[in-house]
Amino acid sequence: MSPNDPNSMSELYSAYAAGRLSPAFALMVETQAAIRADIAEDVATSEAIAGSMLEREDKVLLAPNAFERALKAVEAIEADEAAAVSAAKKAGEGINELLALPEPLRARAIEACSDGGWNKMTRGVSRLDLSGNAFVQAHLYRIQPGAGVPQHSHRGDEYTLVVQGGFTDHAGTYGPGDICTQSPTDTHQPVADDDGVCMALVISEGGLKFTGLLGMIQKVLRK
Repeated sequence: MSPNDPNSMSELYSAYAAGRLSPAFALMVETQAAIRADIAEDVATSEAIAGSMLEREDKVLLAPNAFERALKAVEAIEADEAAAVSAAKKAGEGINELLALPEPLRARAIEACSDGGWNKMTRGVSRLDLSGNAFVQAHLYRIQPGAGVPQHSHRGDEYTLVVQGGFTDHAGTYGPGDICTQSPTDTHQPVADDDGVCMALVISEGGLKFTGLLGMIQKVLRK
């Protein structure tokens, strides 16, 4: 998928507008739209089309307790916001980087940092688990300038959205708002640009499969 071709993501945006995306993919779409105005416009167009189609549907009476359920949903959102503020106080070092992230990624990252914190993968590369126990995984990667994620393939499709900075792999260079896609048959090694920390949101339908020595260690640990 070309990082400069938003039309190639149109099906994903349509699924988002229709409410059919998993939370992880919805987070990716919302974050990309917060970074790039052209993507926000595409998402808005998809939502308008979905809304128009919804208006043509036959009207259905609401359940008797629909209003009460809506109020509880609003209260839950407000509680989540309060929890995010509390989590921010616990996040400590590195909180300024998290605060610089666009919403809704910012709140998710702060909460995850409070719950489990960053896990160091290799020198210069750390990641934050945003997905919990969800089947579709979401991780925020922090890659120091010049550092790289070890060469790997994937157990499923992978989407990497650059949130800050940039990285390069064998296929090209990606900057803020670009999405790099990888299939289970692809192998790559993203290396962060030298001019700053790269923050990337990675959505995957399976874990990483490392090559070389790390791959051998990974196989042993899985036994």
